[in-house]
Amino acid sequence: MSSSSLQGTPFGQLSLHLSDTDLRETAFEIFIAASGSHKGLNYVSSSSLTPPRKVKKVWGLNNVVGTHHNSAKRLVTIGEVMRVQMRISQEFHSRVRRALLRITAGQHGKRMESLVLPLELLQQLKASDFSSVTEYEACQKRILKVLEAGVLQHPHMPLDKTNTATRKLREIIDRGLETPIDTGRHSETMQALWNNVMSLACRSFDGSVSDMCHWADGVPFNLILYQTLLESCFDIDKATSVVEEVDELLELIKKTWGILGINQAYHNLCLSWVLFDRYVATDEIENDLLFDAEKLFLEVEKDAKGTKDPSYCNILSSALSSVSSWADKKLTAYHDTFYRGNIDVMQTVLSLSALTNNILVEDKSHDYRSKSTEVDISCDRIDNYIRSSVRSAFIQKKENVYLSRRSSRHQQNALPVLSILAQEICDLAFNEKEIYSPLLKRWHPLATGVAVATLHACFAKELKQFVSGISELTPDAIQVLMAADKLEKDLVQMAVEDSVDSEDGGMSIIQEMTPYEAEVVITNLVKSWIRTRIDRLKEWVVRNLQLEVWNPQANKERFAPSAVEVLRIADETLEAFFLLPIPTHPVLLPDLMNSLDKCLQYYILTTKSGCGSQGKFLPVIPDLTRCTAGSKLQAVFRKKDKLIQRRKPQVGVINEDNAAIPQLCVRINTLHHIRKDLEVVENRMITHLRNAGYTELDDMGKMFHLSQNACLEGVQQLCVATAYKAIFHDLSPVFWDGLYIGEVSSSRIEPFLQDLEQCLEIMSSIVDDGIRMRLIADVMKASFEGFLLVLLAGGPSRAYSVEDSIMIEEDFNFLTDLFWSNGNGLATEVIEKLAIVVKRILALLHIDTQSLIEQLRAAVLNEYGSSASSKLPLPPTSGKWNPAESNTILRVLCYRNDKVATSFLKKTYKLPKKV
Repeated sequence: MSSSSLQGTPFGQLSLHLSDTDLRETAFEIFIAASGSHKGLNYVSSSSLTPPRKVKKVWGLNNVVGTHHNSAKRLVTIGEVMRVQMRISQEFHSRVRRALLRITAGQHGKRMESLVLPLELLQQLKASDFSSVTEYEACQKRILKVLEAGVLQHPHMPLDKTNTATRKLREIIDRGLETPIDTGRHSETMQALWNNVMSLACRSFDGSVSDMCHWADGVPFNLILYQTLLESCFDIDKATSVVEEVDELLELIKKTWGILGINQAYHNLCLSWVLFDRYVATDEIENDLLFDAEKLFLEVEKDAKGTKDPSYCNILSSALSSVSSWADKKLTAYHDTFYRGNIDVMQTVLSLSALTNNILVEDKSHDYRSKSTEVDISCDRIDNYIRSSVRSAFIQKKENVYLSRRSSRHQQNALPVLSILAQEICDLAFNEKEIYSPLLKRWHPLATGVAVATLHACFAKELKQFVSGISELTPDAIQVLMAADKLEKDLVQMAVEDSVDSEDGGMSIIQEMTPYEAEVVITNLVKSWIRTRIDRLKEWVVRNLQLEVWNPQANKERFAPSAVEVLRIADETLEAFFLLPIPTHPVLLPDLMNSLDKCLQYYILTTKSGCGSQGKFLPVIPDLTRCTAGSKLQAVFRKKDKLIQRRKPQVGVINEDNAAIPQLCVRINTLHHIRKDLEVVENRMITHLRNAGYTELDDMGKMFHLSQNACLEGVQQLCVATAYKAIFHDLSPVFWDGLYIGEVSSSRIEPFLQDLEQCLEIMSSIVDDGIRMRLIADVMKASFEGFLLVLLAGGPSRAYSVEDSIMIEEDFNFLTDLFWSNGNGLATEVIEKLAIVVKRILALLHIDTQSLIEQLRAAVLNEYGSSASSKLPLPPTSGKWNPAESNTILRVLCYRNDKVATSFLKKTYKLPKKV
């Protein structure tokens, strides 16, 4: 049987055409001639004619066990088995047997190796032995072509171009191929043919005439004939099985070695090739053929080391190159052929690959290299096999995944293609480690590492292309990146485990695996997602703050609807963040929190901006002056009293420059609500972090520290601004413009208290319970400060006598009682703490003028030293009233309505009188 899967035979091509039938008939003739004198040819088998059996450790390696027999049995000889196996007719067999009997009878025991069998057959066979002249002439032509092939085209010894026998023989053969020759004993042509053939066939290398005839032992003619004989051992009906009589056949085939010039080395090479070729030609279904071929190639390796025959070396190189190429093809895509069930076949192919390549290297160098060099050569080849096959397997997996996705593209909740592929590749890597790497590790110490590094690189190309197309964070993008991250961790872990015992600790493999940086990509995408969300929130805040009217009736909680929305959006953003299927929530949360914090801080700062401040509402302190009581001044006071009675308090009225008190209260409530809600959100974030397995919560710090601080400061500033606006702006007509203008007895505090009480009721009805008392305390503080301003910086329209101090003190008590509110208002200690300065200054109003002057002198000397004893300097106005401070005492004197004070101030400071 000729090879069908490999590129020709390694034995070379004949220089002339001999058909398969010609070769079989010639080989059969040699077989019969070589074994005819031996009893083995007549061995009788009790089996069926050609009962096949499966190849199992055959070909002289071990005995085999037959697998089945034909039920119809008859006695046959080995010669008969051979005839049937070589598809030789019974007539041809009988004719050859008869001719050989006549030949041996005439040679008187001469060995077949000393005969030129084709000449003997040509001499013995007559036309009468054939059924037709045509058949006889065809036989004659075949024999002539065999002679040409064996003696002229492929001789045992190279031909001498000057040898006339060569030329004459070629002429005789050429004529014989055109016209049948006369083979009679006395035929001149036959005599010439005989003489020239024997002249060439009996040559020897030392020039002597050999008793051995070389007509079929030249390469490749002899090997092609021998291959034909070996192939006869395979059953003609079942090409993967050998006949039951294979051992006997093989022993008789070896009898042809003398004629064909075959030795054990050639036999091993030919038989290993025949086994291998048969395995390939029969679709590689009978693995025992391959196993036996491998065992014989081990023998070939030994033979190769002991021969320097150039012909053998050339044929060996050709055969091994074919085997190596075939093994390369298999192993560069071993995932396509080998699996758990036939891994033993892969092991054999690997052994063949290493074996054939080591022999080839040795043969080329004629220097048998050390074992380490062989390992290095095998390692390089195995490295190539792994990378090539793994790449092919990856491509196949990818194609299957994409094909499957296309067929199920309408399926809901389908995983992204690369997520599926990542899992497939992970499974492929684990299979590689479990099934293939144990075999490959024999030749490559980092077999698993090379495989996973290759898979890592293959997936990297797909991932890079995917990432380049991502513009925003999507569930698919996260799934793919998370799958890639898991795949990479698994692959790296396998590579690390595989390289524990390697010289470099696997660094070469690890360095080859350029990180996917999936976490970096995820981080960048999440940051982009955060920026997008925050930008939207900022736009919303700006737009809605412009539309917010701070209406107390907007909701029952009496805080701004925009605050509800901004907190809702912030909360939804945080919830959406924790729903992102990423492993780095704790790492990326600070970015989100800082951005939300700044956005909320902007809302808070905008909420409190433009609402005024303490300094904005305080009146300007007038210059020090003097005024005296009189009819003219009283008229002015009475005129102002009428004006005061016509003016209404401004509480609740919107000023075009400032918000009304209710609106300010809503702003206060809003900031207070934000601060409380942020605490709730912060606790929810801590729960999310705990659920995510994050334990270093102390390291997170205050999550909304900017917003929380801004809320605290904002509430404080708004409360102060509201208080001072109420006292110095809204209630100014009855307070700053009315209290103690003219005579104290006619302009007391009652009108102010009535309006202040109304203002406090409005505040209390709007402001949240948690901050109501704070605001009222700020109102009280502002009213106390305003009360002192009236007494100490009320302008030239105010003047007080010692007797007035009793009414003034009584008015102040009325004011403090309003804030105490029978125990329902501010705590006594709070009131007392803020009232203490006022009470101490009120005490100065009770002191007589001369004593005040003495206190002023003492205070000035204390503040300025002895240099002020001759002339008292004018103390500057600090605005911080203190009964021991010179400016405060001086102001009490300036507003003292008596002549002693007037004389002192005019003499000492030249203060003018002003109306």
